[in-house]
Amino acid sequence: MMDKVFSAVGLDLGSSRTRCVVCLIEDERLRFLGHGECESHGWVKSRIADQNAVTNCVVEVLRQAESEAQLSIDATVVGFGGTTVRGANSRSRIELGRPREIEQRDINRALDRTWKVQLREDRMVLQLFAQDFVVEDQHGHRDPRSILAQRLEANAHLITGSIQEHNHLTGALHQAHIAVEETVYEPLAAHFASILPEDRREGTALVDIGSQSTDLVVYYDESLQLASSLPICGDHFTRDVALAFRISYEEALRAKEEYGSATAEYTAQNSVVDVGLPGERASRELPRHLLNEIIEARARELFDFVRRELARVGMDKSLLGVVLAGGGARLPGMCDMAETVLKCQARNGLAVGIRDWPAELDHPGWTTAAGLAMYSAKLKVQKELERQSVGLLARILT
Repeated sequence: MMDKVFSAVGLDLGSSRTRCVVCLIEDERLRFLGHGECESHGWVKSRIADQNAVTNCVVEVLRQAESEAQLSIDATVVGFGGTTVRGANSRSRIELGRPREIEQRDINRALDRTWKVQLREDRMVLQLFAQDFVVEDQHGHRDPRSILAQRLEANAHLITGSIQEHNHLTGALHQAHIAVEETVYEPLAAHFASILPEDRREGTALVDIGSQSTDLVVYYDESLQLASSLPICGDHFTRDVALAFRISYEEALRAKEEYGSATAEYTAQNSVVDVGLPGERASRELPRHLLNEIIEARARELFDFVRRELARVGMDKSLLGVVLAGGGARLPGMCDMAETVLKCQARNGLAVGIRDWPAELDHPGWTTAAGLAMYSAKLKVQKELERQSVGLLARILT
């Protein structure tokens, strides 16, 4: 039992919006306390181009979150994603010597070797996820402890990222005088927040659709099978509209967000939309059906990429469902298009398990920030339980 109350903070540094969620761990539950949000600056193609601008965004959202939560924030779990992140399988093998029962220290040693692979320059291991173990050439062991063996192999999935980009990210937070508890791959945080553990066993994918990057994670039998970055993001949808109608990016973004849909089937042929920006005298009317046909074509291409990635790990025909997160998931018709292309159920990923979660944040744009706060809570609970167990051992030995 935990006898202390802790705060848990998650910070989602998106290239379009910067979001922060503050929660409180009490009575072994997570309760919402406050949040902050502002428009992001300093990003180009999902990479930090102006670290000072990113720092200013961090300071702004933390100020908002601290004011609402009525507490001071000095540390956070922060999301890391974008086109520099890669996922890859890794395997290691250790010899135990004489036949004996496998112990936890053997598992730790085998997993430790999986990430000691030869990485290219400017690459670092962000996270490691065990998949299964091979004991004496017998595959598929989830927990090999207590099995009599001479050798043990570990299969794991490694998520790697750019050292330079990671330094830019953590540097932006340090400039804001905020400590980084952990950096977590963003779609993993969204998956953690929106998909229950029992659903991971049957095969689930989460697609995090951001304005400058789209990331994918796939789980089966509670283990991570794939982490991947896709070449289609929200900006592609907007620029397609701007190019087709020869309008500005801002006008195209407004048309997409207010009138767009990823399925054109139910849009009337004679329907038109006004793409003039607020405050401007001149405005233009555009055919809404054509607008949605343009968006639909790009959405189909996005989920075709998802399908190909699923096929790489043999999950293209055995997926229980796909969950959509990120601001791009809010576009009407995205779930319908996902179901059409992937031949499985699709839904928006919404945060679950946080008490007093506000209704206005109940959309997929906030799922990653919620998952990062939940991850922070997990780290705090584990650390406190370890501290208590050590304290108990010390009392026993005195």
